[in-house]
Amino acid sequence: MDIEIGQNRETKNRKIDATRFSEAAYLLRALANETRLCVVMQLSRSPEMTVSQLQENMECEQSLLSHHLTDMRAKGILHCRKSGKNNYYSLKDSRIKNVLNCIMHCDNQHVESHLTETGSLN
Repeated sequence: MDIEIGQNRETKNRKIDATRFSEAAYLLRALANETRLCVVMQLSRSPEMTVSQLQENMECEQSLLSHHLTDMRAKGILHCRKSGKNNYYSLKDSRIKNVLNCIMHCDNQHVESHLTETGSLN
C-alpha cells in the first residue's frame, strides 16, 4: 500500500511505502517506556555497557532493568555480548540513536514550521 504526500519544495506527488510506517511504529512502541529510553540514551553515549553500569545511572531495580533489556533484545533493539560473568549491551541499529536524538532535540516551532511548509499541517 502506498500513501501519496502533497507537494513540497523537493518532490512532487512522491509516494511513501506504508511498510516503512509499520516498521517505524514497531520501533516507537518498543521504545515507549522511560526505562527503555534511558537505556538507549546511555548506550548512545557509550558503545557498550553492562547491566551494572546501566543501573548505576538509573533509578530502577536490577530485575526490572533486566526484564527491559531482555525484551529490547528480543525486539532487535539491543545486541548482547557475554564475557565472563558480564553481559555487555549495545545498540543494534543506529536508527535507534537517531530517533532518540530527534525526540530529545525536537524544537516544536521548527516541526510546526516544516509541517506548514510541506502542507502536512491542517
